[in-house]
Amino acid sequence: MYLLYSFLLFMYLLFYFPVYYFRVRFYKEERLHLRQRLGLDLGETEFNKRSIWIHAVSVGEVLSLQSLIMEIKKNHPDWTVNFSCLTNSGFHMAKQKLKGVDKIFFLPLDFKCVVLRFFRRLKPDVFVLAESEFWPNLLRVAHQKTRGVLLANGRISSRSLRRYKNIRFLIKRVLLNISQFLVQTDRDKKMLLQIGVDPSVIEVSGNLKAEIELPALSQKDITDIRRDLNIPETAKLVVAGSVRKGEEEPLLDAFSDAKETNPDLLLILAPRHPDRAEEVERICQGYPFEVKRRTKILPGSRWDILILDTLGELAKFYALSDAAFVGGSLIPWGGHNLLEPAFYAKPLFFGPHMDNFAHLAETFIQSGAARTVKTKKDLVNMYSMEDEKDLYEMGQKARLILQSLQGATKRTLQAIETLMCKP
Repeated sequence: MYLLYSFLLFMYLLFYFPVYYFRVRFYKEERLHLRQRLGLDLGETEFNKRSIWIHAVSVGEVLSLQSLIMEIKKNHPDWTVNFSCLTNSGFHMAKQKLKGVDKIFFLPLDFKCVVLRFFRRLKPDVFVLAESEFWPNLLRVAHQKTRGVLLANGRISSRSLRRYKNIRFLIKRVLLNISQFLVQTDRDKKMLLQIGVDPSVIEVSGNLKAEIELPALSQKDITDIRRDLNIPETAKLVVAGSVRKGEEEPLLDAFSDAKETNPDLLLILAPRHPDRAEEVERICQGYPFEVKRRTKILPGSRWDILILDTLGELAKFYALSDAAFVGGSLIPWGGHNLLEPAFYAKPLFFGPHMDNFAHLAETFIQSGAARTVKTKKDLVNMYSMEDEKDLYEMGQKARLILQSLQGATKRTLQAIETLMCKP
């Protein structure tokens, strides 16, 4: 099975690599980091310490692991913590946010010879995988070369479940390499059981993303930032975060209608991928509004729509808002993280497609902290913000729910310590 997988992966890369190279090097103007992905540029490693290797896919997973890494370094300062990412954006975010990590690098290409090179070089005692990155050769070698493999903050989307069911025999063999599964919800546990994972190795531990620690901004901080961005005191601000292609038009159509009755209404649009900022700007320019980009705004500039074309600032902008819309939810994408605006006690709005966060979304809705917006009328009502007291209460409920969800970091650390003590 592994030989066939490696052959198919090789053929895929053979045909896809020229396209990928052109897109990354010339369109995005980023490096491919091939030497590092092949394990040829990992630097020096200390072998006289306990060592852990943690892997995350991209920005969201990196941010969700901040508290866990802080606790590991606090409780075990003598451990070496290695951290890998799949994407360039995740790598840059890890460099920026994960100060306690000893080594940050890109995930190896999933060929056995390459993966072995990483494990021989790093010699981790425990391998931790975040959410749902099931690379067959990586997991197989990790199982062979460490004391244990842990899935942390595990999540299985409905789309992934359908795909896994079609290859159940193969995926079940791959998942046998994982020693313990810590999943976010009972729903995720049921999905793993449907694939055929042994129930004795699955534990519902909660969501690591609920452990987020964001900068505490005082009212003065918020007032100062709003003034720097030329947001009038009387303005009402909606931040639409992690917006996907196909969501801009319905958001802008409703914004246009709402602004007719509330001229002080402002909108910040944050594309999920900042490299879409130019495309989003063109869409916005089809409407009769003043449109600015975050990286190009000048002091005193007037704007109706601000496009957030930077990485790592979305949470701060949620803190400035009067209401928050969570993107990836008006289209069948599955939604994005709704916990950052909840941290800042903001009322939450999202579309009907929150499959990736179904349990969380339902929890917030049932508690009165969030509302689903399905139609243009729903979106106009979101922008209108007629009942300020109701919105304030929604935001306070959101913060309380977030606090009630915490505890996953402690349980994950305990699982890591248990594996680290195995012979």
